[in-house]
Amino acid sequence: MRNTFATAISLVLVLACAENGGDHDRATEPGHDEHEVAEATGPNGGRLLTSGAFSLELAIFERGTPPEYRAWATQHGNALEPSDITLEVKLSRLGGREDLVTFAPRGDHLVSTSHIAEPHSFAVSIDAVHADQRHTWEFESFEGRTRIDPAMAESLGVETAIAGPARLTESITVYGNARANPERVREIRARFDGVVREVDVRVGKSVRKGERLLSVESNESLNRYAIVAPISGIVTQRAANPGEQTSDRLLMTITDTSSVWVDLSVFPVDRTGVVVGSPVSIKPALGGVSVAGVVSLLETVADIHDQSVIARVTLEDAGEQLRPGTFVTAEVEVGEYDVPLAVKRIGLQAYRDFTVVYARVGDLYEVRMLELGRTAGEWAEVLGGLAPGTRYVTSNSHLIKADIEKSGASHDH
Repeated sequence: MRNTFATAISLVLVLACAENGGDHDRATEPGHDEHEVAEATGPNGGRLLTSGAFSLELAIFERGTPPEYRAWATQHGNALEPSDITLEVKLSRLGGREDLVTFAPRGDHLVSTSHIAEPHSFAVSIDAVHADQRHTWEFESFEGRTRIDPAMAESLGVETAIAGPARLTESITVYGNARANPERVREIRARFDGVVREVDVRVGKSVRKGERLLSVESNESLNRYAIVAPISGIVTQRAANPGEQTSDRLLMTITDTSSVWVDLSVFPVDRTGVVVGSPVSIKPALGGVSVAGVVSLLETVADIHDQSVIARVTLEDAGEQLRPGTFVTAEVEVGEYDVPLAVKRIGLQAYRDFTVVYARVGDLYEVRMLELGRTAGEWAEVLGGLAPGTRYVTSNSHLIKADIEKSGASHDH
């Protein structure tokens, strides 16, 4: 059933992509109506555009250099001097941004005076002048773009967010274990030596503060007196039975298991970031609900074997999942900082040699190559490649990637 559903989704996405149509060129000449022409490839591997006897080959070159446009011009098949050509290219990008690209001679060709920013996905308008003759072309060159109906995107669970400032919280992962809080453990002894006459509780029994635990007959007065629980908790040890002498020995132990110490091992590489007061998120190593706390103590002596120090977290009402003896995994916050632009890491995908997100404009989705900075928690800092205020895909961004790959919107110049 799952495979059938996935196949149906794939088919719908492919059909949606087909609505995009193919790339096309449109050439115009002075005194002639605009008309469509088939894409041709020039000797340098670029797109070959013709207007009467004049031809222009335009290619993006990016091997060993930041992406740049290069252009070669001919008249009647003969190469023209680059200095005799005035060339401008306008790139209209998704979202309304327009880049005007100018050119300068270099050797036997023209080269753009600015780099061509990724993605190389735009509607291209070309204006070339030679010998007082103007030649213009328009064509679409899209990559990493697809169209998905809004209702379909919603049914697939595609969610978006607005790229903007964020507060990044850096954390480290540490391990440890929970143990009884010794401040909440009480050892029960008799006030006066005597004979234990009755014992009212057994190991594992929950008792309330003031509840009778046992009775003792004093050796001196022969009077009986009761020993009551000094705190609420669980009887974790019992060493008293009727008929036995108390003899100032330990009779019983009560432990308040609602309060535990979580001792976390912090190794030298992380030690400077962990301080008293650092927020901590703790959960059982075998899985469970996270519990929040703060570091209350940093031990001053390192373990002689692994040089770790103990960062202690005191938890009140920790619950059944953090009983004493439980192994835990914890995330300790070691830094917090604001960045002007960030995206959620859940939306990041690999595309060619880049880490990307997919921008959404209406029902169009297009790749955005990112320059990333620091990452922490759910956020990744963006240093370049994405404009603030851009709506981008967060949840299920892999579906957009898969649809683009199926559509064949490749990096082909």
